[in-house]
Amino acid sequence: MFSISKVPYPVNEPVKGYLPNSPEKLALKAMLKELRSKTINIPMYIGSEKIFTDKKERLAPPHDHKHTLGHYSVGDEGHVTQAIHAALGAKEAWANLAWEQRASIFLKAADLLATKYRAKINAATMLGQSKSAYQAEIDSACEMIDFLRFNVYFMTQIYQQQPESQAGMWNRLEHRPLEGFIFALTPFNFTAIAGNLPTAPAMMGNTVVWKPSNTQIYAAHVLMEVFLEAGVPDGVINLVYVEGKTAAKVIFPHRDFAGIHFTGGTNTFNTIWKTIGENVQNYKTYPRIVGETGGKDFVLAHQSADAKALATALVRGAFEYQGQKCSAASRAYVPANLWEEVKNYMIADLKSIKMGSPEDFRNFFNAVIDEKSFDNIARYIDNAKKSAGVEVIAGGNYDKTVGYFVEPTVLKVEDPQYTTMCEEIFGPVLTIYVYHPDHFEDVLYLVDNTSPYALTGAVFSQDRYAIDLATNALRHAAGNFYINDKPTGAVVGQQPFGGSRASGTNDKAGSVFNLLRWVSQRTIKETFVPPTDYRYGFLSEE
Repeated sequence: MFSISKVPYPVNEPVKGYLPNSPEKLALKAMLKELRSKTINIPMYIGSEKIFTDKKERLAPPHDHKHTLGHYSVGDEGHVTQAIHAALGAKEAWANLAWEQRASIFLKAADLLATKYRAKINAATMLGQSKSAYQAEIDSACEMIDFLRFNVYFMTQIYQQQPESQAGMWNRLEHRPLEGFIFALTPFNFTAIAGNLPTAPAMMGNTVVWKPSNTQIYAAHVLMEVFLEAGVPDGVINLVYVEGKTAAKVIFPHRDFAGIHFTGGTNTFNTIWKTIGENVQNYKTYPRIVGETGGKDFVLAHQSADAKALATALVRGAFEYQGQKCSAASRAYVPANLWEEVKNYMIADLKSIKMGSPEDFRNFFNAVIDEKSFDNIARYIDNAKKSAGVEVIAGGNYDKTVGYFVEPTVLKVEDPQYTTMCEEIFGPVLTIYVYHPDHFEDVLYLVDNTSPYALTGAVFSQDRYAIDLATNALRHAAGNFYINDKPTGAVVGQQPFGGSRASGTNDKAGSVFNLLRWVSQRTIKETFVPPTDYRYGFLSEE
């Protein structure tokens, strides 16, 4: 290349409204009908091959678990090894490809998602993960598009980071891809996260073995179609469907394991970290460990808060996508002077919410992801009903006859250390502790120390001194902190996302900081006229 290229400046993808008879709504409904009408056979993608195995697992909509969307081929240790070999085999050519060519591929993928594949990726996410049209749109379309476009821009910012040079020399900084392969282990709840975790390292010249959650494979398959059509070369991203233990057994002892990009449970991440530590002597280089894990996200209201704004934030923050967001509002602290008003607003909102299939666009609330999750959430609700000092304010019912439906449930507790105030449930259960308005500073301590997590949190107040106090007192309680807004909905390029403590490594997806984790710098110093005498001036005789 004989130029220093400037990539298109990224702008967040506009969210379509899906209003009655709008083109996007008609297209999405047609795609839902089309995908529902057929049963597909989903392969693994390893190198240049689409691999089908004799062992199949069924995929069904969580809201209609008797319907079959398709089957995916289950892999084994041999397929993981094959994927590693494919990634390593593709590494040299991909790493040496001009960065502009890599950028072009992922910018094309973004445009494909914005146009040709928009209805398909949204419909696949709605059916496979039981997301409403709006939740699918902001996730699988807009956020995934944003990740691709903004990451290309962030990549150029990294490459532009160069040292100063003094007279007679030229100092350069080379941002190399990591030595080896990357393992992307992705969750069910966001199609955009599932797509970003393999593509962010790949964009920086790395090659990847990608294992999605089994309950997200239906949409992951569509993403892989997009990547291949965009021109991602064979072996750069290898998609396998194996059990986590199967992947771990092959990947973590491997000499060429260079890093993991992970979103999932805290316990799983702890096990991964321990396993990597136990194998550290095997590796060619120290692996990068990047993970976003659990959350027990809070909303804290001051006595000056706007009750209606607070109630709306709680309903949206706790119950959009059935509370299956790492950032979902899960515990709230409400002053007694606001409680009755907030409660009445919430009850009125929850009575108006329709629950059912996302294919019916009138439903705000859909099914939880699978039977295991359903049973876990139901157990928390049952225990709450039997516990002294716990009041069910709304919801509390569930049914899995047709789909895995759990009502939006609001609990009020007398004990701020009650189980549902402390443990991550990952479902539509919000627990509220009502406190004396004069005890705001004491509650700040409660918020900071009740949970091991530190992902997201929000404070509601119209008192700027209270906001300042909370912002400082809760500095380490949340990696994403919101003032007078719900603790969900981070936008790429606007609110880099991630938390610390038991919530992960806080490497901020949707920012330049995450991409920096997938490169290793080499400093190059070139001296134009090197010295020819070892003697320094101070050695001269006075």
